[in-house]
Amino acid sequence: MTNWLPNLQASDGPLYVRIADQIEQAINTGALAAGSKLPPQRNLAYDVGVTIGTISRAYTMVRERGLVSGEVGRGTYVLGSPPEGEHTASIDPVSARLVGTRAAHAPPGKLRFDTTAATDVGQSMAITDILSALCREQPNEIASYTRNFPPQWLEAGRRWLGRGDWHPALESIVPTLGAHAAVIAAVSVITSPGDRIVFEHVTYSQVSRGTTLIGRQTMLVESDADGVIPEDFERVCVQQHPKLAFLMTSGQNPTLSIMPEERRRAIAAIARRHNVFLIEDNLYGRTMETGIPLLAEIAPDRTFLVGGLSKSVAAGVRGGWIACPPHLAQRVRIAHKMVSGGLPYLLAEVGARLVLSGTADAIRAKVSEEVSAREAHARKIFAGLDFNSHPRVPFLWLKLPDPWLSGTFRQAAFAEDILIDDEDEFKAGRSEKTFHRVRIGLSSPESRDEVVSGLTRLRRLLEHGPTGYDSPA
Repeated sequence: MTNWLPNLQASDGPLYVRIADQIEQAINTGALAAGSKLPPQRNLAYDVGVTIGTISRAYTMVRERGLVSGEVGRGTYVLGSPPEGEHTASIDPVSARLVGTRAAHAPPGKLRFDTTAATDVGQSMAITDILSALCREQPNEIASYTRNFPPQWLEAGRRWLGRGDWHPALESIVPTLGAHAAVIAAVSVITSPGDRIVFEHVTYSQVSRGTTLIGRQTMLVESDADGVIPEDFERVCVQQHPKLAFLMTSGQNPTLSIMPEERRRAIAAIARRHNVFLIEDNLYGRTMETGIPLLAEIAPDRTFLVGGLSKSVAAGVRGGWIACPPHLAQRVRIAHKMVSGGLPYLLAEVGARLVLSGTADAIRAKVSEEVSAREAHARKIFAGLDFNSHPRVPFLWLKLPDPWLSGTFRQAAFAEDILIDDEDEFKAGRSEKTFHRVRIGLSSPESRDEVVSGLTRLRRLLEHGPTGYDSPA
């Protein structure tokens, strides 16, 4: 067994990524030879001064890179070098910092509780009808590039982003290739490389990774059960001078927090004082109908409102829209084309027809009904445990009972052929905060029976505790 120890001062980023990178470097230089046994996880955690969960995540990452193998009861061993000219599944350090804790490719044969795309309720039939009509009616548009945004695309976005009696102005709408592309386009318009963007400690972290990739810096702000804490947001604005803040005011991913109106108004006032723009991701909020005014209603002069079809209608359509502050829509439209390659006519027109025909609302109602039924099963199965959920949101944020750690439980679930997300998947930056939680998505399994089966196995795993799961030493 080797006495190797990583040098955590040699790089930055999350601890588990740094340790994984150090293991890969040691293997590449021969410091860890093929066939050598890595230190037991508990020993290395003690020697380095980190939690065993951090080491577990690091070992999982190097396994996913194809560098080591681990067997329960035997330990973790360095694999032999591949034949010359043959590539391993290794991920370079830059890529490793961008992909989070999910495997690059979902392994086959696993129950997927790690995604929240709209549940399959038969929407493909309605989409087939729209596609067939579109191909007959617009063959020239499909064959060419998208050069103009017809009025119906803007009207669809105005309707989908609106709530109650409020709707954004038609001229503020930009159709996009999904919500993520909309956010990155807004970031590209408002900020420059080196500028700071505010995120909660846990959030939809693929946005923070995307902004890091294009050279922006992440600043973290404290939150509580009601979302971002205004006093800490003001502190970050005073000390760090960010240009932009990314917020999910309703159905926050992964905590499910709903920001009260008073706090939204406080956040908007702080943003105005410090000239900070806001991106309001309302993907989940669109399904919750809270009745609370959006930030885009309170501060339309500095809020980008983002929404789309992925969580409530059909993720594969990639339908998205962004409502922009005055005079910024054209800049966002150009930026979106530059960062995404342009909006396909086929997808944009399908999304618009889904919304304007009322079909999207009908599908959303069916998806919400199915999500509610699955959430009710989850509430029953996890009764007595601490978790956040909502009948119209397709995931729950589960607090793990002692002595489970987030990464260890994710790996234990994986051994049970179930994919879930640990808390590190949602960390927007170098946060040392520990939540001891996992996110469990409910929308991907094909049936309610699969949902019940998977959740029951997870409950059983929780009750047995880590002693019932012997991770590789």
